Amino acid sequence: MIRRGSSRISLLVLVTSLALLAAACSDEGPGTASEPPPADTSDGPPALDEQRIESGRELYGLQCEVCHGADLQGDPDWKTPNTDGSFRPPPQDASGHTWHHPDQLLVEIIREGSGSTLSAMPLYGDILTQDEILSIIEFFKSTWGPEERLFQWERTQVAQES
Repeated sequence: MIRRGSSRISLLVLVTSLALLAAACSDEGPGTASEPPPADTSDGPPALDEQRIESGRELYGLQCEVCHGADLQGDPDWKTPNTDGSFRPPPQDASGHTWHHPDQLLVEIIREGSGSTLSAMPLYGDILTQDEILSIIEFFKSTWGPEERLFQWERTQVAQES
């Protein structure tokens, strides 16, 4: 005799398995415009796309430069809190902390804003497409050294696995 609780668990396992199978077979796979492409963990970070870098550079100049600076340098006192406790725009080059965050978080911050009273980062989800946001991030990456790229890529891989 099957107990009622175990049949519910079996049903839950079946539904979950079908959902995972459907997701695995969908047309929207990794590397589409909606998410960064996964990379093989044995080879280090993937090569950067020159067209995407140039597009990101242009978009950065139009949307981000006014706060983060022409050379991605951010505000000189970006680590010092303002009197209200908020912080000034940080650098996006290797001297800042952007490379400490996985791609998924960087996309979210650009799209949704900082979501914090500690930052004035506006949201760009209604202004930039997902692909444009990824291009800006690709531009950032093009200015980082190999150690920063590897560290950030590893963070992105861990975030994709969780």
